[in-house]
Amino acid sequence: MNILLTGSSGFLGTYFLQNYSSKYTMKTFSFLQDNFQTLDIENINTVIHLSALVHQMGGASVEEYEKINVIQTLLLAKKAKESGVSHFIFMSSVKVYGEESQTVYTENSACKPEDDYGKSKLKAERELQKLEDASFKISIIRTPIVYGYGVKANIKNLINLVKKISLLPFGAIQNKRSMVYIGNLCHLLDVVIEQQKEGIFLASDDEVVSTTKLIELIAKNLDKKITFIQIPFFKQLLKLVKPSFYKRLYESLEVDTTQTKKILGFKNLYTLQEGISFMIHGKEL
Repeated sequence: MNILLTGSSGFLGTYFLQNYSSKYTMKTFSFLQDNFQTLDIENINTVIHLSALVHQMGGASVEEYEKINVIQTLLLAKKAKESGVSHFIFMSSVKVYGEESQTVYTENSACKPEDDYGKSKLKAERELQKLEDASFKISIIRTPIVYGYGVKANIKNLINLVKKISLLPFGAIQNKRSMVYIGNLCHLLDVVIEQQKEGIFLASDDEVVSTTKLIELIAKNLDKKITFIQIPFFKQLLKLVKPSFYKRLYESLEVDTTQTKKILGFKNLYTLQEGISFMIHGKEL
């Protein structure tokens, strides 16, 4: 199996390349560093498109999301199809459904993205599906938060917070968040490659987690004693001053992967507890 992998220097791409390079013959491509015009994919069986402009807390322009997440994706897919590639895998996001919700999202849930990142991912999905035919299969994998050793952004910030502060105002939060350990996501990706299955698939660990439980697991693996404290009106103030932080800390975003597991005969390799441990302590590749 000859694979073209984009985004190989990113968090997910690095893990997949290091763990599956002995199984597949992999060629990498970067839109930033390589020349698209000279890209040769004549002997490639599967393209795994991981590179993207991810959700930016500081914001990014509509044009930037469009260029990287939509236009570049379609350029690559069209070239792949013209070159005889039979399978194109696109890494998408649960952001295509919208934001936090009491609804549990499935593969068939209505997509109503609210931010420019989610809108760009959904647009790319739909344009890719227009290219699909009997000789060119499209697989779309939608992910919630991906975590693991070396993770950045929100999860890294939470880990640093637990490291530095022993008294935290996040006790008794009973939200439900789906997350996926990078090892489980790459295993799902491997199964999709092996089976050459087209369609939309959801990635998630088997267990959902609350913010309070996540902090407790992180603290346990850091061997750090923490105490949850009550600060009057903290929750209400946070919702008013930092609504995006409030959503991530207090609201739910849950996905149901039952259909994906049934179609692929898929089982996760790692539990949530194992994933958190590997994230803190590292795991031999």
